[in-house]
Amino acid sequence: MAPHQHHTDGCCGHQHQHEKPNDRHDHDHDHNHGDASSFKTYLPAIASLVLLLIAIVFDHFSLSFFQGYLRLGWYLLAYIPVAWPVVKEAFATIAKGDIFTEFLLMALATIGAFALGEYPEAVAVMLFYSIGELFQGAAVSRAKNNIKALLDVRPDTATVYRYGKYISINPKEVAVGEIIQLKAGEKAPLDGELESESASFNTAALTGESKPKTIRKGEQVLAGMLNLEGVITLKVTKKFEDSALSRILDLVQNASAKKAKTELLIRRFAKIYTPIVFFLAVALTLLPYFFVANYDFNVWLYRALVFLVISCPCALVISIPLGYFGGIGAASANGILFKGSNYLDLITKVNTVVLDKTGTLTQGVFKVKEVQGEIPEKEFISYLASIESQSTHPIAKAIVEYSGADNLLKIRNVREIAGHGLAAEINGNEVLAGNGKLLKQFGIAYPNEVDEKVETTVLLAIDGKYAGFVTIADEAKTDAQQAITALHAVGVNKIVMLSGDKTSITQKVATDLGVDEAHGDLLPEDKVAQLEKIKAEPNRVVAFVGDGINDAPVLALSDVGMAMGALGSDVAIETADVVIQNDMPSKIATAIKIGRATKKIVYQNIGLAFGVKAVVLILGAGGLATMWEAVFADVGVAFLAILNAVRIQRMKF
Repeated sequence: MAPHQHHTDGCCGHQHQHEKPNDRHDHDHDHNHGDASSFKTYLPAIASLVLLLIAIVFDHFSLSFFQGYLRLGWYLLAYIPVAWPVVKEAFATIAKGDIFTEFLLMALATIGAFALGEYPEAVAVMLFYSIGELFQGAAVSRAKNNIKALLDVRPDTATVYRYGKYISINPKEVAVGEIIQLKAGEKAPLDGELESESASFNTAALTGESKPKTIRKGEQVLAGMLNLEGVITLKVTKKFEDSALSRILDLVQNASAKKAKTELLIRRFAKIYTPIVFFLAVALTLLPYFFVANYDFNVWLYRALVFLVISCPCALVISIPLGYFGGIGAASANGILFKGSNYLDLITKVNTVVLDKTGTLTQGVFKVKEVQGEIPEKEFISYLASIESQSTHPIAKAIVEYSGADNLLKIRNVREIAGHGLAAEINGNEVLAGNGKLLKQFGIAYPNEVDEKVETTVLLAIDGKYAGFVTIADEAKTDAQQAITALHAVGVNKIVMLSGDKTSITQKVATDLGVDEAHGDLLPEDKVAQLEKIKAEPNRVVAFVGDGINDAPVLALSDVGMAMGALGSDVAIETADVVIQNDMPSKIATAIKIGRATKKIVYQNIGLAFGVKAVVLILGAGGLATMWEAVFADVGVAFLAILNAVRIQRMKF
């Protein structure tokens, strides 16, 4: 699981602690939510339910053979599959010095019920608990493991030049100074200097930079960068453990250790409630000896055990996980995955949202945004797209897509001018397409305002004369502005954008969308520093939203980490606490609304459960409530709580 703050994954405060990648559960219990999809996980509850129903039918018809030890044995068979983990947990916590837990309370209550001959109630209490665990486990079906995910992203092999040929070996075995080869579509397994003349890399995994980066001979290539075209060679400059991707891994580990620790209300309350109930039951058994004439130990023991059965948090065991389960279900219906019920709680407190730019608020896909030609636009685009069709660069592809394949002209003598652009002959004309440096190299003048453009520009010259330019930009998502407005509407008072993209582009996007604050040209460690600065402000509860490997450290450091799931990297998705499955930033505000509605319903259920329990406990202590009345009250409350929890599924967000 991801190394976040304390998780309260089980119902009734069945706590799991995950502060480090290989942490064991607090109590080493057998309830493994990661295996919730396995039939073996459901088998104990299914077996218990079937045996209990059969026993109830036999009891109803008062079958003569179903008496005495057979009846007791049958109910024990129904009890053990669901009760054994709880009883085992009670002993484990006692051994560790934590005596008064809900596990001890449930164990005593149900064993007490057996002692009183109330077998069905004893089985039902444990069965309800087990079902509650399964509901929670089904909602969080797969444990998070961001450390493993990061390791999986790194290439398993490196193609190194040895013994006069290229061979594939483990990257850990490559020495500094050796030459490695990268084919198109492969990620660099190690940091190194480019030996080839030039190459184009997708660096988004490390920097978040939206534009592919052209690197020339002798310049640095970082592990994790994706080679976009051709076969290239690198000279290794750092060992495997010192690579850029390894540093990000360390950042995740360090950031995770700083996660805020939170516990659900019921866990905190149980620390007070459980010992009070236990000692009240003991007092109810023994104190009447000093005040009641004709004291009968068995009578008062019966009342004390009834008291324990009544006080057993059966309704809470169902109502709380079902409330959160309903919220998780409602969120899923809206394209949002919460990885734990505690994040539904915590997201209600978020007052600051920090967002990545590329892939989060913008599409992460290049589009032609502006066309300025000195010749008719159709002719201008035709020339530009024709020459760019000879390149596999994503910007070139965006231009060709804008023009359309049927608008291309015949082209000859294509030449690449490294780091500048392309030259070719079209319809007998000498055509140049590239950046401003290309035109300056050929002594071709163009307007100064072109260099002042925020977006990436591609210029065109025909026969030595400037013919115009296009701007290429990463478009904002259709609901990006709506997302910012919605966040302000739900009470988020600070929205910050952090990006690896250049500052001018970041600031323009922020201004267009109404983001309160923006910072660009940031590496992963810079994002961590910015987030730590924000978190240091008083009363800040921060949600970070991102989609790249470079976002993993800040996702882990934030109070609530949110990842874009459709286009986001596996690492971001694994590290995050909440995943927006359809990549719509407007769902951030929706997630907050769902969290608030869920918390309201859960608190209603808690109030209902404790209110009814308080009344029945008083009646039980006075001998006015029997075991059946106690269980009926508890089941009735549970039923109302279920109806209330299901209500969230029909809400519109």
